[in-house]
Amino acid sequence: MSVASIEVSETPLVLYTLRRADDALILGHRLSEWCGHAPMLEEDMALANMGLDLLGQARELYGYAAKVEGRGNDEDKFAYLRDVRQYRNLLLVEQPNGDFAQTMVRQFFYAMFADLYWRGMVRSSDTTLAAIAARSEKESAYHVRHSSEWVVRLGDGTEESHRRAQNAIDGLWAYTGEMFAIDDSERGLIDRGIVIDPTALRPPWLKTITTVVSEATLALPSDDWMQKGGRDGRHSEHLGHLLSELQSMQRSFPGATW
Repeated sequence: MSVASIEVSETPLVLYTLRRADDALILGHRLSEWCGHAPMLEEDMALANMGLDLLGQARELYGYAAKVEGRGNDEDKFAYLRDVRQYRNLLLVEQPNGDFAQTMVRQFFYAMFADLYWRGMVRSSDTTLAAIAARSEKESAYHVRHSSEWVVRLGDGTEESHRRAQNAIDGLWAYTGEMFAIDDSERGLIDRGIVIDPTALRPPWLKTITTVVSEATLALPSDDWMQKGGRDGRHSEHLGHLLSELQSMQRSFPGATW
């Protein structure tokens, strides 16, 4: 027996919270796919721990979205019982793991943004979001440090690791612009001091990215064309495959709990 997707009342604050929760859930799931497959035991544990950090962020954000919406949904329903078009995550985080270099470049691009974003969000006029941000920033700071060290190690390593790292940068770069985009729904929250304006984060983000990539003897693409659509529910084919795995148990056995 399967179960139908839930309906969500996407007020601006609910939509905002789901977007950030979806980012964390989907990237956390991607990192979990490395469990048992990382190149060394220590890295297996590191990737799993970063995935758990992101899962914790997603749970807090989904829980808050449920409280704000007030329609009986909860974190499990948001995670397991929405259709693919109802997910609002960045296209970047749903991209496949690929090789280890691609996973680390993807993690570095996102973690650097998340670290800046959560640091700014601790000043939110919404006390719940400010508290979530304070906890999340501590985790994202470690994610930045870990992934940036790997980008340097891979880029300035062997000829093969350098090639793979550069290919990862070239392939993922077009997905980074969406992190800094806003729409009318989010603009209203920015004007009220509830959330920060992500467009202001691009200069410091790019400065750090450029520094690390240069240290890694790699190069950023010159093309400034960017992909978009994830925030509006328009995704790559990869998200549907990911959700079929993520949601399979709850879709097959509705309401099942541990």
